Amino acid sequence: MRIIDFFDRGALIARNRACTHDLETGLERTYAQVQRATHQIANGLLRLGAVPERTKVAVYSPNCGRALESILGVLRSAAIWAPVNARNSTQDIAYLLDNNDVEILLYHSDYADRIEELRAACPKLRAFVPIDADAPDAQQSVDRWLAAAFVPAPEATERPDAPMAVFGSGGTTGRPKGVVHSHRTWECLAMNVNVSMPPKAGEPVHLVVAPMTHAAGAMTLPLLAVGATHVLMKAFDSKAVLDAIETHRVTHLFLPPTAVYMLLADPGVRSRDYSSLEYFVYAAAPMSVEKIRQSIEVFGPVMVQTYGQTEAGALIGTFFSAQAHVHALRERPGRLASCGQATPLTKVKIVDDEGRALPPGERGEIAIGGDFQMIGYYKNDAATAEVRRDGWILTGDVGQMDEDGFVYIVDRKREMIITGGFNVYPSEIEQAIFSHPAVQDCAVIGVPDEKWGEAVKAIVQLKPGAAATEAEIIDACKQRLGSVMAPKSVDFWPELPKSAVGKVVRRTVREQFWAGRERAIV
Repeated sequence: MRIIDFFDRGALIARNRACTHDLETGLERTYAQVQRATHQIANGLLRLGAVPERTKVAVYSPNCGRALESILGVLRSAAIWAPVNARNSTQDIAYLLDNNDVEILLYHSDYADRIEELRAACPKLRAFVPIDADAPDAQQSVDRWLAAAFVPAPEATERPDAPMAVFGSGGTTGRPKGVVHSHRTWECLAMNVNVSMPPKAGEPVHLVVAPMTHAAGAMTLPLLAVGATHVLMKAFDSKAVLDAIETHRVTHLFLPPTAVYMLLADPGVRSRDYSSLEYFVYAAAPMSVEKIRQSIEVFGPVMVQTYGQTEAGALIGTFFSAQAHVHALRERPGRLASCGQATPLTKVKIVDDEGRALPPGERGEIAIGGDFQMIGYYKNDAATAEVRRDGWILTGDVGQMDEDGFVYIVDRKREMIITGGFNVYPSEIEQAIFSHPAVQDCAVIGVPDEKWGEAVKAIVQLKPGAAATEAEIIDACKQRLGSVMAPKSVDFWPELPKSAVGKVVRRTVREQFWAGRERAIV
């Protein structure tokens, strides 16, 4: 099946239910209205010369109902969707569009002032179509397409292994690569989401806060199949999120850990009604075990974790259920550091540098197998060969698995610190730092040091109004991890640099301490 088929299933069972609700404007559209719009947008793209399974079309927009309609219109036309994270810089977006050979750009008026820069930087772009207003010089617009007489879009041939989207890789270790997904990949994603997180009662309501081009989209598209209402926020604001959960009786929510930390730091977080919540998903980066405890205490037994990456598993290659969280909290506290077990359509193993499977408890690289993986990197066979081995995708994440199949992420291979000959993984130290009640966020890096080669340094962001000293942070780490892994120094920053999807970017922090050196290692 294609993702558009999952949407049509949602329209079949929930025709008159709200499909989208824009928090900023209050505009609401039913499944029937959205379905009609997808046909008209698909026809508009086909008239522009979009060729099924070949033409790349990007939607450059904040989270809003018209953006979701446009994405679904691209998928109905059988063109290849090229997601663009609007929170990235214009330069990064231009690189992604050009590198992935995007020809048609559907854009929101919020970014109209950047179009000329993109036009100049992306010579392959041949059409610029506003999605929410008629631009003075636009020859086409989605408004005009929707105003035309309704004609159903032609039914595309169903080919499960055909390309459906080309995503940008995470990009936290260098320039993002184009990651080509098939319909089969997203069929696996939709099945894994709905098997792992089925609606429990009433009508599902999904609060879309993170960009739809990232994990929030990986939640949104599968939940269309069960007729979920998608409440769309343009940007994260802790009070607005808490208000929306209560007002709209939200059942499903995804946030990266840094945003969860900001919710927990909100003065009113413990005075709200969270009784509607069924699944509060945290993913995209490891989360502090102490913050997981606090989240369960505040939001209830609804916290779930997923793990995947753009190349394999997307949002949900592993799953750590709410019930497993509660059991771990009571019986096996150490398991809260896990990201769960393999999902029904995914295989996971830990391998050594030669690709041999390792037994429980041993550290190695996490590998993901099954159909839930990319076709390959766009026009980059060499990079594809580096991460694919015997049908498995090598994630670049260091981890281990316990005897029950629960996977524990230790760190990224490239971010390992070698200090005094010992291998140290930043995320383990960050977990210890998060146990300090004054800490909101942190990043651990290796910095140049004559004695140790690399010395462990912690960069800490404190909660508003909170206080802590360097000695307190170091002592807390020594007590939990010993002196080798404890930071040698601690800096306090008002804010840590984050990627467009809310991850702390250690690379950016690290660069400030290695600038001017020929090599970024010792």
